[in-house]
Amino acid sequence: MKKVLILMVAVLGFAAAATAQPRAIGARVGYGGEFSYQHSFGSNFGELDLGWYAHNFDVVGIYDFVLAGSGLCNFYLGPGAYLGFYNGPHPEHHNGVNAGIAGQIGVEWNIPQVPLQISIDWRPVYLFAYDDVPFRYESFGLGIRYRF
Repeated sequence: MKKVLILMVAVLGFAAAATAQPRAIGARVGYGGEFSYQHSFGSNFGELDLGWYAHNFDVVGIYDFVLAGSGLCNFYLGPGAYLGFYNGPHPEHHNGVNAGIAGQIGVEWNIPQVPLQISIDWRPVYLFAYDDVPFRYESFGLGIRYRF
């Protein structure tokens, strides 16, 4: 009987831990690809993305506020920072480092049967030192992350 009770407590403990996932890691795909990490801060979360595009590498940090949600489906919005490194193949393209402010708005779905999260979002960026086009709409992104 003790073994059954211990087994039941362990299963309930693992189930509770699986439904209260404070972190997620995966990928966000849009114009390019990004490695994505999320960490929960109460009902809100921070997101750190390392991205690569044709000749660019960037780092984006966003703090997202959950506007509405049930835990299974959440709508979020947040501000953040952008740092990009460019190495264009032609002399007329920009080379160097650029910084800016970013924003993000989106929706995410948490699949309760497996620790998987799917999100769709839009991330505009305003660059401080870009000569011709300071505002970039960036892209819509599809994120797939493993929650742990």
